[in-house]
Amino acid sequence: MIRRDMPEVLQIENDSFEFPWAEEDFVRCLRQRNCIGMVAEFDDQVVGFMIYELHQERLHILNFSVAKEFQRCSVGTSMVQKLVSKLSPQRRNRIMLEVRETNLAAQLFFRDMDFRAVSVLHDFYEDTVEDAYLMEYCHQTDVAQTSAITNRITRLAG
Repeated sequence: MIRRDMPEVLQIENDSFEFPWAEEDFVRCLRQRNCIGMVAEFDDQVVGFMIYELHQERLHILNFSVAKEFQRCSVGTSMVQKLVSKLSPQRRNRIMLEVRETNLAAQLFFRDMDFRAVSVLHDFYEDTVEDAYLMEYCHQTDVAQTSAITNRITRLAG
């Protein structure tokens, strides 16, 4: 993710969430040494993004969305698979994220990507009294890697 991606990322963010991040939230996060932004592009247009943190033993997804017109086109799947490919049994071996209890679509998406809910975080969000599910993906060395899904993504950077 680079500075010129920000207007499209903000548009996707605002279209996707009831309580969207502001540009300052993205900038503050991405200035941290351990925070990385990934975008998916189609025809030089940002169609999805992911913000994640690097920790010693895990990756933590902070924000993730795909433009509505590109949902169910394997964009999100490709981005998560790219993140999974960064795992290793010796170092970072799991991915964590929080999902709002009311965001059933995200819960089902991540479940289909082999994440599992490991706990409930009560009153997790500052903007509401809503709970979150802490979801986790664990790297498995003995499971064959899934083949790349053919789709229309022209670039995944991050």
